Parts: sequence; structure tokens; C-alpha cells
Amino acid sequence: MEGKIIYPLSSILYLSFFFQEDGVLGRNKGAPVDKIETVIGPNTSFRGRLVCDGSIRIDGVCEEGVIETLGNIVIGPQAKVAADLIAENVSVSGAVTGSIKASGRLEILSTGKVWGNVDVGSFLLDEEGYFRGNLAMKDEPEPPDFGSISYDEEDSPAEVSPEMEETQPAEVKVE
Repeated sequence: MEGKIIYPLSSILYLSFFFQEDGVLGRNKGAPVDKIETVIGPNTSFRGRLVCDGSIRIDGVCEEGVIETLGNIVIGPQAKVAADLIAENVSVSGAVTGSIKASGRLEILSTGKVWGNVDVGSFLLDEEGYFRGNLAMKDEPEPPDFGSISYDEEDSPAEVSPEMEETQPAEVKVE
């Protein structure tokens, strides 16, 4: 079987499901149907810069670097990626540390974990997925302008007593 790569049936089913026209879990509208051209398998460790035109599936380990494609990136459930990702769409089922730029959509599935800043067209975080970082979405709408709020004399906020003015605000620590 020289020159042939055999994938487990579960991987083939997942990939065909991810690249269906209605997208992962049927939530994506018009995602491009694509095929995986590059696979970093479960027993593979990669370090450096990977640039290609087609879609990439990572099931192994990527240590430091950049992975860039005009297609999609699929991070498998056992994958560990410490690299910056640049693609049309990114689907994460494993662990990713690094920045992600997706002109389309970033999906963090139930087993997926992402630590890093993301700049995406749209964002999906499944119920048990994990994300820690900053999120910027393209075409982010401006918040609505509520104008200045005026109060009638009887509707005005309560006056603050001198004792309350001297009180220091409570310190809140958020992690």
C-alpha cells in the first residue's frame, strides 16, 4: 500500500461533516466545500512555518510557528498546537495556544480549548468549549447611541448623603 494514507472512519466522517455546505452542526451558511490537502498526523511533531493553498488537518503536535492557508484548518481532538493560525475557517477540537485570524469563522467545539487573541468574521463556542483571550470580529457594529438621559425633578436619582460620599468603592478582582 505504498503511497496511500488510510484514515480511521471516524476522521473521514468528521471531515465530510465539517466541510458540508451547511457547515459544522448545520450552523454555517454557505461554508465552502473543501478537501484536506495537508495532514499533520497524530504521531507527528512540527515546528516552523507551514504555508499552503488547501485545507489542513492537525492531529499531532505543532510547536511554535505559523500555519497559514487560503483554505480551512481543522484541529483534531488530540492535537496540541502552539502556533499562530491564519485561514478562511478554523475548527478547534483540541488545544491551541496562539493567535487565530480567520476571515470566515472560528469554531471552538465542545472538546476545544483556545488561549490567545482571535480576529474573526464570526465566532462559535460550543457549550463545553473553552476560550481565554481577546476577541475581535470584523464588521463589528458600533454600540447604539442612547443620547443624554434627562431626568424630571421627581424622577431624578436620590441625593447622596455626606457619609456615603466619603465611602471608598469596593475593590473587585477579576481573573
